[in-house]
Amino acid sequence: MPPPANLITKLKVQLKLSIARLRMVQQRDEAMGKTQRRAMAQLLEVGKIDSARIRVENIIRSDITTELHEILELYCELLLARAGLLEGHTCDPGLEEAVKSVIYAAPKTEIKELQQVRILLAEKYGKEFVLSAMENSDQKVSEKVIKKLSVTPPREELVQGYLEEIARAYGVDWPKRPKDLGEPPKFADDDGDGDGPSGGQAQKVPEPALLADSKAAKERDDLSRATPPRSLGQNTPLHVNPPSPSTDNPRPKVTLNSMELKPSQKMVDAGIAKGGGDQKRDNKGDGIPEINELAARFAALKR
Repeated sequence: MPPPANLITKLKVQLKLSIARLRMVQQRDEAMGKTQRRAMAQLLEVGKIDSARIRVENIIRSDITTELHEILELYCELLLARAGLLEGHTCDPGLEEAVKSVIYAAPKTEIKELQQVRILLAEKYGKEFVLSAMENSDQKVSEKVIKKLSVTPPREELVQGYLEEIARAYGVDWPKRPKDLGEPPKFADDDGDGDGPSGGQAQKVPEPALLADSKAAKERDDLSRATPPRSLGQNTPLHVNPPSPSTDNPRPKVTLNSMELKPSQKMVDAGIAKGGGDQKRDNKGDGIPEINELAARFAALKR
């Protein structure tokens, strides 16, 4: 026999009231959590670490309770959306987890409207159904709900993480970390004895050997930049051209004043200068004196 219509109506009303109450409690817990976190930050700032570690467990428990309320709110919205399936005599398999989770968690919460939902569900599905949900004999209650309702103390890692997060959120330097100021600046003329350029000590006087070396270097520099006098080499009777042929001077010649000397036989044999017959023919056309004439002139100069 289907349940009377007034029971389903009452259940819908209580589900709506439960959803509203759960949202209101979540907002309240969120505001209280902000105040508690600010108090934790002040304890960390003044160094009361032990007191902060004990009190932070209340914040952790409040956050867990808020998560539980969010899950129960979702289950209530699911039951309200599928209220048509609640008219059956037996619980629909798609709603069994939500129904048993609400029955299991309602006595452990402060939401009175949720406890009224549990009473109406027990009236509809019977005592055995409620005992099965309370004992979770068929493992239909949500594991998240069971975990959120456990009373085990939080782990040390969770407490430490909460304290560090609160300190970071409120700008508290905790745990204390050494400030990294970086390496000290190095001066370009630091000689390693710790005296900087503004240490107040007089500069070192250069040694005499260093002064002598600098003076000699300066003299060599002046000599390399100096130019010889123009009169040098004008009164010299002998002018020597490069002794070997090159691309710039393929026929090197040695002149005495304005006279030109004939190339030697080795140069002729090597092919550097022209042969004797060719040289004579060239000299006749150019008016260059012969060897005998040059010898006579040298003899006249000696006298």
